[in-house]
Parts: sequence; C-alpha cells; structure tokens
Amino acid sequence: MNSFERIRALRDNVETAVRGKPEVVRLAAVCLLARGHLLIEDIPGVGKTTLASSLARSLSCSFRRIQFTSDLLPSDILGVSIYDQTTHTFTFREGPLFANVVLADEINRTTPRTQSALLEAMSEYRISVDGATLQLPMPFFVIATQNPIEHHGTYPLPDSQLDRFLMRIRIGYPEAAAEKEIIARQRLVRAADLVAPVLSGEEVIALQKLVHEVRVDDALLDYLLAIVKATRTAAPVALGVSPRGSLSLHRAAQAHALVEGRDYVTPDDIKMMAAPVLEHRLVLHEAVGTRRGTPSLILDEIMQRIEVPV
Repeated sequence: MNSFERIRALRDNVETAVRGKPEVVRLAAVCLLARGHLLIEDIPGVGKTTLASSLARSLSCSFRRIQFTSDLLPSDILGVSIYDQTTHTFTFREGPLFANVVLADEINRTTPRTQSALLEAMSEYRISVDGATLQLPMPFFVIATQNPIEHHGTYPLPDSQLDRFLMRIRIGYPEAAAEKEIIARQRLVRAADLVAPVLSGEEVIALQKLVHEVRVDDALLDYLLAIVKATRTAAPVALGVSPRGSLSLHRAAQAHALVEGRDYVTPDDIKMMAAPVLEHRLVLHEAVGTRRGTPSLILDEIMQRIEVPV
C-alpha cells in the first residue's frame, strides 16, 4: 500500500468504532502523523475514550491507559527506582508512560503537579528521573481526555500544558442514525474491542517523516504567519499564539495535506487546521465576556479578515 492507502486504512478502521464522526477521526489521524499530541475535550459519554482506544488499537504498538485521579503522583506515571537488597543498587521500574500510545484519561482530574510530569515527555520525548535522562519509545503519542472545567473535581490545565497539545478537539453528540447503530452494537460487544491493528510502529514513523516533505509555498507561509500575528494583536486577547503554535499549525497543515493524498499544502489545509491547533492557545483578558468574544469567535473573525493567497 502507498502512504494514502495506509492512512485511509487507519481512518476506516477507527471509524468502525467511532460511528458518524469522520471529521473527528480525520483530525486524530492528522495529529498522529504530525507527531503531535491530542486533547479531546467534551462532556462525559460522547466517545472520548472510545476514540482514543480505537486509535491506539489500530496501531501495532504498545498501549497504556492511565486513569487520572486526584491522588495520582508523578511517580505513578513516570516510574520509580526500587532498591534491590541483593545487589545493593537501585533499579528503575518504568511507569505506564513508557508506551508508544498513552491514553491519559480525564487528565484534568489530577493535580497540576502530576499534570506537569507530562511536560518534558510530550515536548522532548524523554523524561528525567533521579538525575538520569531516559528516552521514551517511538512513536510516542499522548491522547488525553478531559471534561469541561465546569464539572466538579477538575483542575484546569495550565497554559504551558495546553501548549504541548498540537490539537484540542471536541466530539459532540452523534446524529440520530449513528446513535441508534451505537446502541444496537453495544448489546453484543464494545465497539473498540473489535478494532484490530492496521499499521505498525515503523509505518507510523515512516508516515511522520513524509509529513516533513510536504511542500509549503512562501505565499502560504506568509498567510499562516499573518494569522498567527493577528492573534497577538487582537484586542480581546491577552496572550496570542506562540512560535510553538506557528510551528504546530505549519506541521498540522502538512499532515492534513498528506492525509488528503497530496504532497503540497493548500490554503484550505491551513484554514481547516487553524481552529483545532490555535483556539486552545489563545488566552483572553479576564474582562472579556463570552458575548464579547471567545477564542472561536475571535479566530473566525481573524480568518475572515486575512486575505487568502491564490
């Protein structure tokens, strides 16, 4: 199979479990190929864990799920050094973070201290424990789920943590026909349990390398930077998109083009990726009410105002 057929097989496989949400599945595939990390934010029960589990099961890679709770410690994620009385030495016992695909379920139910334990891993693909630096397995992909902060018992992710996620997406309620099919299928077996691997870890790494070869014309790069610059000067915005956000949008546009079977980026690739990549990076002034502006509304206004190259 060529690269497009492999990606198509991955998407089709995940869609067998996540019914009626092809756009959500496409964004998840883009995030994986862009070597990013995915944050799925939505109310309980709409399929966040099903999407994460089915995507992980579609890859012939190691997979670990971490259920985040208020009493979870950083060592529960990273691992811990155990003293061996026989050899009188410490042996490091790897935590669940040492996997190719890590599902951080309900990440905002744990404390900021434990949330921050993921920072180095997500950005550097390594961790530091007891003065030693340990490399994480490749590919390394974190899929985190969280409930909206209005729910009790949650800790809002700090801006530094949010910035490590390439994308934040929402699933939403399914259409009536899709929900009926979900109910009918659940009487027999969980949908995610039927998903089988269709890509190996080596194939994922090869596809990720192909993303960097996707061409981006200078005019499109100027268009991308104009969008980012506008977020930094918009009146309701206290903190605009950082250079990391610019790089993320660039890489996501390349990955989106590859998912669509092209080796070049178009303006539509940038426009399609702008919301999931940039919205969660915008920090508004505290005085800005929801009626006066939200990250979504502000970004929509910016996208309409910036001239699209032809």
